[in-house]
Amino acid sequence: MATSTTNVNDLPQCNANTPDPNETCLDNEPRIHMCFDTMEDAKKFYTNYAITCGFAVRTRTSKKDKDNNVYYLRLVCSREGKYVSSIKPEVKTLPSQTNQCPAGITIARKDNKWFIRIVALDHSHDLCPNTSKLIPGNRKLSMQVKHTLKVNDDAGVGINKSFLSIVSDAGGFENMEFVERDARNCIVQHRRSLCKDDDGQALLRHFSSMKDLNNDFFYDIALDEGNRICSVFWADVRSRAACEEFGDVVSFDTTYLTNKYGMPIASFVGVNHHRHSILLGYGLLSFEDTASFVWLFESWLRCMGNKAPDGIITDQCRAMANAIEEDFPNTRHGWCLWHIMKKLPEIFQGFKNYVAIKTNIHVFVYDCGSPTDFENGWEELVTKHALEGND
Repeated sequence: MATSTTNVNDLPQCNANTPDPNETCLDNEPRIHMCFDTMEDAKKFYTNYAITCGFAVRTRTSKKDKDNNVYYLRLVCSREGKYVSSIKPEVKTLPSQTNQCPAGITIARKDNKWFIRIVALDHSHDLCPNTSKLIPGNRKLSMQVKHTLKVNDDAGVGINKSFLSIVSDAGGFENMEFVERDARNCIVQHRRSLCKDDDGQALLRHFSSMKDLNNDFFYDIALDEGNRICSVFWADVRSRAACEEFGDVVSFDTTYLTNKYGMPIASFVGVNHHRHSILLGYGLLSFEDTASFVWLFESWLRCMGNKAPDGIITDQCRAMANAIEEDFPNTRHGWCLWHIMKKLPEIFQGFKNYVAIKTNIHVFVYDCGSPTDFENGWEELVTKHALEGND
């Protein structure tokens, strides 16, 4: 954050033909000279406007006076800038910032009030008002939702069922302001506060005893700032030996949760020469973020002799994709078909031809023998159900 002692009167002033500051804005657009009591009120106003229009907001620059108080703030569209992600477009689930979007506002403090000084409303990309609430910068859990999740969790209700009940109360997925992963992280934080130190010690004793029985047993533990266990990885001798023979393609999954703490249990799974699934390692994670996955993949690599797989299959998690790009740069990353097909009801249920669409998709997904057959089937589906203009 930049620090400066420039006076607010030195900032660019508005033109004489700007709107009256007392004019009521029917469409709730930001206007030059709009006044707010606090900086937080101005940020909240622009964030709500962004959600209505279909984009996210981030702070671009700010300045402080000699008393170290912020007097100038530049808020911009999240897709502003020249940053180009190192993640391949086909594995990204969020738009990159290569659009150099010019949209944003500048606010400044004067006489203990905050005024909008500069406004740019035009964007260099398409807006998504229908899904803007689910953009990472706009997602939020209300106090009521957090309370509901915690009460349900204490009563033994699974996170998935608890989330679906909230979706039902909200009137459908289109009215949600967060995703299931946000609910899961909320519960993880709640359960970690209930974690007993004895459990961590018991885990360490168990791993030590396994190491004593066979020196090739591998485990790794990550601690947080309070020296509490936050992530764990382990693999027995059989898993390490199997990885040498069948670790060329790996499936990585965090679908299952532990009962007591709700920590995702991550499994590395391969397929042997009998087409049977074999375990190549396990992990427990407190958070499903990029840093946690990077740590877990690095531990798995060390365990398996630093030999990265030729291919890895995961769900469509951006954090996983980021970690794979960093730890397995030469590995081909694919998405799990089960996770893709699981989303069909959420995506297509609003169409009157939902049953027919679902049937057609199942036919060309499971019965196609080549990429060409799949592409032809998809084009036929889009044309048959008049979905050409549907994103």
